[in-house]
Amino acid sequence: MNVGIVSTGIYLPNYRMTAEEISRQSNVPVDVVQTKLGVIEKTIAGPEDHTVQMAIWAAKKALEKANQSPREIDVIIYIGEEHKEYPLWTAAIKIQEEIGASNAWAFDIQLRCGTTIMAMKVAKSLMLADDQIHTILLAGGYRNHDFIDYTNDRTRFMYNLGAGGGAMILRKGVIENIVLESDVITDGSFSEDVVVPIGGTKQPLTPELLQSGAYRLDVTDPEGMKARLEQKSLSNFLKVIRQSLTKSGYDESKLSYLAMLHMKKSAHDYVLHSLGLKESQSVYLSHYGHIGQIDQILSLELALEAGKIKNGDIVTLVSAGIGYAWGAVTIQWGKQKGEIV
Repeated sequence: MNVGIVSTGIYLPNYRMTAEEISRQSNVPVDVVQTKLGVIEKTIAGPEDHTVQMAIWAAKKALEKANQSPREIDVIIYIGEEHKEYPLWTAAIKIQEEIGASNAWAFDIQLRCGTTIMAMKVAKSLMLADDQIHTILLAGGYRNHDFIDYTNDRTRFMYNLGAGGGAMILRKGVIENIVLESDVITDGSFSEDVVVPIGGTKQPLTPELLQSGAYRLDVTDPEGMKARLEQKSLSNFLKVIRQSLTKSGYDESKLSYLAMLHMKKSAHDYVLHSLGLKESQSVYLSHYGHIGQIDQILSLELALEAGKIKNGDIVTLVSAGIGYAWGAVTIQWGKQKGEIV
């Protein structure tokens, strides 16, 4: 039984932060921001661009594109960030209410920037395991740029964080945009390298800590993390892509498009070169920044708009997230002539 993508939706705020602004706040030269960090500009949240609200707007776009009633949705999975309107809050249930998905049940999942890939794997498994589940909505928002201190050089690799919302509708028993196999790697040796150090049970938030700005993201051991991560990051990135393709019955020679998260340009180019891909077989998100787990959905939409993906193409979505996690999922794009087992 197939599971396929029937629609996607993206919401992007109207506000932008330019490379020049990042440079002024961080004292990093503009050319370094543009060429090394790979940011010409990035989306940032406006006053009304709350995390779950952006997910709701993206979900409504996906429903409209699919001409689908929200009452046809069986399950909603929130794929956005924990940084949202309220702490200790099930965001998916709010999405259910706001879009009118009265026949659905809902829950949240989280794997940082790897959440979309992991959610697609979970959604496919749910539909194949439960005869009552036919249609699942994934929806999430992201605005972790709120946690960036541009004077903290330890977090320079996160100066690209942006904001936006994304959604995807998956359905069982379709013969279009078939979700094939996925691969996920997690490595707990990095689990406490990048954290917001206060506000949890270890160090509760106090007025003094809030005033000091200690609530922002920080890297606890920057040199140690860099040394360890350089040995594994791109290797694992390529590994999950290749494993996803292999599990799906393909190798990298069949890959037509790679939907990647935003990362430094040299790493983006290295991945394409390693897989024998041309620059035209991906989209570099230099005018958007890194919108966390929304990047893959955004890349997919931009590629379709630009005609980079055609019927029958093999497409892989790939992610990496602090923690550390790497994930990829392969899709056979377009309408198929018959059922794929």
